[in-house]
Amino acid sequence: MTISKETRALVRILDHHDFTVVLDVGANVGQYATRLRQGGWAGRIVSFEPLPTARVALNQAAAADPMWEVAPPMALGASSGTVTLNVSAESDMSSTLPFLPEMADLLDSAAYTGTVTAPLARLDGMFGQYAGGNDRVLLKIDTQGTESAVLEGASGILDRIQGIQLELSIVPVYEGERDYLDMIATLKELGFEPALFIPGYFNHRTARLISMDGIFLRS
Repeated sequence: MTISKETRALVRILDHHDFTVVLDVGANVGQYATRLRQGGWAGRIVSFEPLPTARVALNQAAAADPMWEVAPPMALGASSGTVTLNVSAESDMSSTLPFLPEMADLLDSAAYTGTVTAPLARLDGMFGQYAGGNDRVLLKIDTQGTESAVLEGASGILDRIQGIQLELSIVPVYEGERDYLDMIATLKELGFEPALFIPGYFNHRTARLISMDGIFLRS
């Protein structure tokens, strides 16, 4: 098994800064947590995923790992209640936001195939269930265009979070999505500085990087 240099760098950050728990928001089928384990990180992981089909694979991936917990089915955002998710054929492209029309031909395999309704919650309303006073927390957010809403719903506990990893949109894919410069500026205002950028989806048709992940640490 080959471990990418990006995964090695991410695990190095987690180890160097003594992170004890990763909140994996938008876990999908557990790809991110699995990469952390393959890279040698042994801390606690809590995965949040609202999509029923993705949760089946996520629960299977976490089943044999006592340090990997799957939270009850819910989406995280800026309010509490329920939310309708657009389900994509590529399940990791599912989102509460509609695709931008000009992205439709670029992402033909990702077209929406239906909807599901899921509970919606703010992270700051339940943070204490998953992180204790001595924990050092990395909040990882990959929620297909609603990353800023998840951040807003964490506003009450942001002082308890030492690191944030989130997907940054270079070419917007969803309606209402905030772009990478806007999100980097917001994180700076919140007191977080970039430590690592990891290239994400590269579109071969346009020869452009569409997204990347940014890892930010409290200044």
